[in-house]
Amino acid sequence: MSFVGNPEAPRTLYARAGALQELKRYEEALACCDEAISLKPDYAEALNRRGVILAMLERIEEALATFERALAIVPASAETWTNRGNALGELRRIDQAVASYDRAIAIRPEFSGAHYCRALALAELGRFDEALAGFEKALSIVPRNADAWTHRGNVLFALKRHEEALASYDSSLAIRPDHAKTCNDKGAALAELGRFGAALKCYDKAISLQPDSAETLNNRGLALAELGRFDEALASHVSATTVRPDLAEAHFDEGLCRLLTGDFRRGWEKYEWRWKRKDRRWKIRDFPQPKWLGEEEIGGKTILLHTEQGLGDTIQFCRYASLAAERGAKVVLVVQPTLRSLMESLAGPVQVLAEGDPLPAFDLHCPLPSLPLAFRTTLDNIPGRVPYLKPDESRIDFWRTRLGPKTLVRVGLVWSGHPEHKKDRDRTLPLKDLAPLAGAGCALFSLQKEIRDSDKEAFESIGVIRQFGDELNDFSDTAALASFMDLVISVDTSAAHLAGALGKPVWILLPRAPDWRWLLDREDSPWYPTARLFRQPKPGDWQSVVERVTAELLRLKAHPHRRV
Repeated sequence: MSFVGNPEAPRTLYARAGALQELKRYEEALACCDEAISLKPDYAEALNRRGVILAMLERIEEALATFERALAIVPASAETWTNRGNALGELRRIDQAVASYDRAIAIRPEFSGAHYCRALALAELGRFDEALAGFEKALSIVPRNADAWTHRGNVLFALKRHEEALASYDSSLAIRPDHAKTCNDKGAALAELGRFGAALKCYDKAISLQPDSAETLNNRGLALAELGRFDEALASHVSATTVRPDLAEAHFDEGLCRLLTGDFRRGWEKYEWRWKRKDRRWKIRDFPQPKWLGEEEIGGKTILLHTEQGLGDTIQFCRYASLAAERGAKVVLVVQPTLRSLMESLAGPVQVLAEGDPLPAFDLHCPLPSLPLAFRTTLDNIPGRVPYLKPDESRIDFWRTRLGPKTLVRVGLVWSGHPEHKKDRDRTLPLKDLAPLAGAGCALFSLQKEIRDSDKEAFESIGVIRQFGDELNDFSDTAALASFMDLVISVDTSAAHLAGALGKPVWILLPRAPDWRWLLDREDSPWYPTARLFRQPKPGDWQSVVERVTAELLRLKAHPHRRV
């Protein structure tokens, strides 16, 4: 059919392009747009549609150029400025995308789509408060926008306002009940609130709607693990990696589950996927020297062992530095500054540096948490000999004078860890929950440098815990203070690792779903022979744990020479 000379032809072609676009016949739709534009070069609407179709064909640079041609003809098109912003966003030019959405909103302030897209871009930039305002503006104009409610929930989730996020997901699902992604996101919010049973139901519904969602299968595994259903959790993580072999999060979480259940051989291998996760929380050091994972002999070579994660991980895995030295390597150990002086007590010729210090020449490197893989560690050969760290004598002299004569059984207490830790809610307990320990008749000492504001009232009311605060300058001070304790009672923090590494009796209070290193269903730790583990019988039940600890502490006071 010829359209030459037909004044209605461009509009007919434009309409035909729209119909073909709806049918997802994008190449034919593009051809119609091109013909319409050839007949009417200043046809801005056709140029805009052409850009949209090019974007659907993933020809983003061409789409952007086409939107800009349309805007040169009609600069006041809010739709085209919005579409231009979308193309810029696809090209990861997010700041420019936001500017394009701003132009659209300046032209049409009540354009819900521009507010929505701008909010998405702001969320990409981590500007969550602004993104939240954007979604709310979009929803004030078009309330029944399920996507906007879902993304509003995601922003609230990022702001750790999980109850509000949950309400936003519910608003989305009220409009669109069978949306798999929103069901998954709602499950994640419920999990953050500790409602793992409800989270599992959401994940199961999401999987029934979208069985090939690796992310949801992996999230389901995490919820099952929190519920103590570890075999099912492992199966769910494996399913996720089967669906998406490149999903690093699923491989990593499978590794954690295997380590927790004692399958160290496959667990350490999967643990290495942590480097490929999108939400890497740990330091990644890129060195030109090869990473050593145990494949080659290290005798006669200089190996750099470097911290990667938290203080507790450094304390747990620094034991391998001495093993590397025993193999004939010259060992350089890089740790957090607060640990440097303490690490100098490691056995063997180990050069200890703090992060940021100039590095000597070296042949190989290995992050500390990869050393169990490099040494092919299993449950049967964990290097569990303690103590492998010891406090400095000068610090011991200071604390001997500072504490004075011993009159009662001395107990060091640690009840909270770093507040930014991902599992802080699970592993930290309020100080008020430890109040029963004050009735055991022991001398109680805080091994924590700081007391959270939320615990200060309880600290004052308990009244018998000695706190040293600013006198704990680094971990050498903490180690020296701990050396004067008959017992350390700690939640899962670096202080628990420190007490174990010093060979001190330590009672570790664990949540129902513990960190992998504490394994399952045992009261001892192969990593720390002097540790005794007190586990929650059900999620969140610290009361039962504290009751057991108090009873054991009373027995210890009555029989101070019995084994702790």
